Amino acid sequence: MSTAQYTSQSLMALYCNRIVTAHRRSPCLWEKPWTVHGGTGLSCPQLRCNRQRFLTQVPHGRRLIPQTMRQHWLLLGACGWVLLILMFASKFINLNFRVPEDYKGRPALHVHSWTSPSTKNIRPPAAQSMVKRKAVPSKEGSVGPSPGQHADWSAVERRRQELLQSVCQNSSMRNLTHTPLSKFVLDRIFVCDKHKILFCQTPKVGNTQWKKVLIVLNGAFPSVAEIPESIVHDHEKNGLPRLSSLTEKEVAERLSTYFKFFIVRDPFERLISAFKDKFLQNPRFEPWYKHNIAPAIIRKYRKVHGGSTGAPGLRFEDFVRYLGDPGRWRLDRQFGDHVIHWVTYVELCAPCDIAYSAIGHHETLEHDAPSILRAAAIDQHVSYPAIPPGITRYNRTKVEQYFTGISKRDIRRLYARFQADFLLFGYEPPDFLLD
Repeated sequence: MSTAQYTSQSLMALYCNRIVTAHRRSPCLWEKPWTVHGGTGLSCPQLRCNRQRFLTQVPHGRRLIPQTMRQHWLLLGACGWVLLILMFASKFINLNFRVPEDYKGRPALHVHSWTSPSTKNIRPPAAQSMVKRKAVPSKEGSVGPSPGQHADWSAVERRRQELLQSVCQNSSMRNLTHTPLSKFVLDRIFVCDKHKILFCQTPKVGNTQWKKVLIVLNGAFPSVAEIPESIVHDHEKNGLPRLSSLTEKEVAERLSTYFKFFIVRDPFERLISAFKDKFLQNPRFEPWYKHNIAPAIIRKYRKVHGGSTGAPGLRFEDFVRYLGDPGRWRLDRQFGDHVIHWVTYVELCAPCDIAYSAIGHHETLEHDAPSILRAAAIDQHVSYPAIPPGITRYNRTKVEQYFTGISKRDIRRLYARFQADFLLFGYEPPDFLLD
């Protein structure tokens, strides 16, 4: 054998021994150790792995890298790319809002007595057919009603309850009229144990004054006029416990025995009020509406972004398009509890799932407010603040002005979202917006 052949075979032996050493725990199994074939020198053993695989794993002049290490490096590289993609995407996704624990996600607590009428409830037999009734506008000032007017109010309230019952029992509308009694609903209901009162807040329907009434009833202040505005909406200082803070047994007891009420308003006029208060005026200086919520709605729902004319910031047409979108729930979850200013009465107070004792109307609040206080037997302890005559009446002209220029398609989609609120409380559908 020549010196060149011997050197070549020696190098091959060294090369294959490195393979054996590196792959003792590899998936490739070796059939036998190195052998000498009579006079011809050394040869590699027979392998279950093909030779090309080892040549790719053992580049000339480099250390052997096992297949498992190669897979680890590939996995690490993939993770790096995922992180880079997430960092890039986070610049376009607003994640500053707290997602409420139970908004549209937590199953209802099963307490059958929650919908049982109490001795204070006005709950007449259900009507046989659904009759649409329009709220009767007030013709009086803010002077308290006389005994005869109280009797008239009782009849009006009875008709409201009959209408509510009939719509709630309409199986074809069940998806629009019923909602789980989740923490989101219980968070909206304030408790006055001293006088056995439950009040469900419906924002943009005069809730500030009703909160003042409850604060006085709880004994924190002697009169409504003495309550600072900064205290009313500070739930850590106003002394108003929420129903969600109680145990399931305590919740069931109060829902079945306490006087329960809430106030409603024409659904579209309420949306206009919410838009003006949160995105145009913002009197309580809540910057997150303009700086966080408005940009998120604009990015998704404004048809023309760059070079558009008009006032800066969120427009009412953007707001309408967002509210009428069936896929808006992703933004709603991102916005958290701030959505209470424009979600439906059904989502806020579950009127078909809780037997409310009285339902007041913003349009007739001059009569409804003192009548509710009297029905709850608290009119001797507190008075509702004076209401300027006519200020709560429905303003059709304002509604027409705000909806001018909004497409009929968007108006129809908005009405579909709030249809139950119109029917449950006797408000006429806004057909004049579609003519």
